[in-house]
Amino acid sequence: MPTNTPPLDLLLVPQWLVPVEPAGVVLKGHALGVRDGLIAWLGPRERAPEAQQVRELPHCLLSPGLVNAHGHAAMTLFRGLADDLPLMTWLKEHIWPAEGRWVSEAFVRDGTDLAIAEQLKGGITCFADMYFFPRQACERVHASGIRAQIAAPLLDFPIPGAATAPEALHQAIELFGELRDHPRIRMALGPHAPYTLGDATLEQIRVVADQLDAPVHMHIHETADEVEQALKDNGERPLARLARLGLLGPNLQAVHMTQVSDEDLALLVESNTSVVHCPESNLKLASGFCPVERLWQAGVNVAIGTDGAASNNDLDLLGETRTAALLAKAVAGSATALDAHRALRMATLNGARALGLETLTGSLELGKAADITAFDLSGLLQQPVHDPVSQLIYATGRDCVKDVWVAGQPLLLDRRLTRMDEHALSANARAWGARIGGRDE
Repeated sequence: MPTNTPPLDLLLVPQWLVPVEPAGVVLKGHALGVRDGLIAWLGPRERAPEAQQVRELPHCLLSPGLVNAHGHAAMTLFRGLADDLPLMTWLKEHIWPAEGRWVSEAFVRDGTDLAIAEQLKGGITCFADMYFFPRQACERVHASGIRAQIAAPLLDFPIPGAATAPEALHQAIELFGELRDHPRIRMALGPHAPYTLGDATLEQIRVVADQLDAPVHMHIHETADEVEQALKDNGERPLARLARLGLLGPNLQAVHMTQVSDEDLALLVESNTSVVHCPESNLKLASGFCPVERLWQAGVNVAIGTDGAASNNDLDLLGETRTAALLAKAVAGSATALDAHRALRMATLNGARALGLETLTGSLELGKAADITAFDLSGLLQQPVHDPVSQLIYATGRDCVKDVWVAGQPLLLDRRLTRMDEHALSANARAWGARIGGRDE
C-alpha cells in the first residue's frame, strides 16, 4: 500500500552490521537507513525503502561510532614531550611547567583541531575532553561536526584562563547556559582530582552539579601513591571522601580507578558511578591496573578512554580497546574476561552511558543519532574473517576505518576528512612542535 513516508536520506549496506544493543548480535545481509540525522530504518537489505543515496560497503563492519570517554584533546601538541617518567614527575617537572608557558587560547584551538582530526580518522564520533580554555574547545567541536562532552577544569590553584576555582566555576556555569541546547556538545564540570581540590571547593562543585544536573568528570584513584597519601593526610580513601561530600552517583565519571578495594567497589555499585578505564596511559605511567572484569561482573558501568596524547601517546581508541581486552584477561587471570563483544560495547554504548548520552548514541537503534563507523576488513592482514567482531578487536588497526558519520553527516569518507584540511593541520602541528622544542628561537 502506498505511503507518504519520504525516502531515506542515506542507506548504508555493509557486509556485517553490529548494533551493540542487543548484545552479541552480528547481522549479515542487513542495511541501515538514515533520515534527518537519525537512524530511521534497520532491516534486511531486500526490504529497504527508497533512499536518496545508497552507499555499498562490501567487506565492511558497520558499528556505532566509538566513544572516547576521557582525554585532554589539546595535549596532542605535547605528544612525546616527556616520556618514560612516573606520573607525578611527569606532571610536576614537565607537563605543568610546559602548560604554564605554552597553553593559550590559540594552543587549545589548534591542539583540539588536531585531536578531532585524529579521532575521526580512528572511528571516534564522540569524545570527552577536560582541558583549559573550554570555550575554545567547544568552538572547535561545533565547527568540526563531531560530538563531545567538554569538562571545564577546576583546581584549587591558578590555571590558564582562570586565576581561581570560583572564577573557573563561574565560566563553566556561563558555558552551561550558552550550550544547554547544542545538539552535539554537552558541558560537564571537571574537578581535576581529589588531591588538587579541598573539601570546600568540592562541596561547591557538588552544589552546582546538582543545580545544573551536570556530569562531573574527575581523575580518581589513578595511583597507589594517591590513595596512600590521602590515607596518611586525612585517614580517608579519596573515593570515600567523595562519597562523604555527596559527589558519587550516576553523573560522576571516575577516571582511572586503578586502586579498587572491596569498600570502593561497594561505593561504586551502590552509587551507580561509572568508571572510565585508560589502560595504555596507566601502563605507560606505571600507575596500576583497573580491575575491569571485577567491576563489570559487579554491575559497574565501565567505559574506555585514551587519556591525552602526552601520556599515551595517541588517541587510538580501537587500539586502546584491544589493550583493555588483553589486560583484563591478565588482571583477572581468565582468558574469558572482557571478550571481544563486551570490549566493543565498552568502547561504544558504555562510553555513551558514562557520559549520560546512552539514549542518543552508542548503539545502532531506531531513533538514535546516526553516529556510525565503517571498518574495512578486506585487507590481507584481516584474513580470513571467521568472527568479524573478534577480527575488529584483535586484528584490526585504526587504519581500517573507512567512513564516519555523526548525526548522519559524513565527516570521513574513504579515509579522507570532509571538513578538515589534513595538510594544514600537519603543518600547524609541526610549527607548534618547533616553537615548543625551541627550534625557532
